[in-house]
Amino acid sequence: MTEKRTDYLSWDEYFMAVALLSGLRSKDPNTQVGACVASAANKIIGVGYNGFPWGCSDDELPWSREGSYLDTKYPYVCHAELNAVLNSTVRDLHGCRIYVALFPCNECGKVIIQSGIREIIYLSDKYQDTDSVKAAKIMFAKAEVRCRQFVPERDSLLIPFC
Repeated sequence: MTEKRTDYLSWDEYFMAVALLSGLRSKDPNTQVGACVASAANKIIGVGYNGFPWGCSDDELPWSREGSYLDTKYPYVCHAELNAVLNSTVRDLHGCRIYVALFPCNECGKVIIQSGIREIIYLSDKYQDTDSVKAAKIMFAKAEVRCRQFVPERDSLLIPFC
């Protein structure tokens, strides 16, 4: 009798991999962030990545990180978390969790809380010292949204196309 595989992906690995794969769609030259919303039944509800709003040409708006505000990407880019919520296939996200490459900013934190998502699983918290992330953490604590860092058990995944 053949035994089942033991090296299959855990749910956390699977959904984080989907988030990271989604981030590869981003055209941002510096930061490619993806997000994946999963239901309590382990179904993918929505995915997103950081980029400009529909109809706003990524050839005409700036990708710069420095300069005057309107000459940078910051007033124009929609973050992965926002896009994952907006792209969701169901309206009610209560009880869902979101997997994201970077810990969410305060603006995405508001969207996450208002959508009903109850858990955030993040890969990196490299901006933890910024006011934006500090504010997000304050809101998550008050709204009782659980946050935990994803700690991978493997270094990488290889997806062969042939």
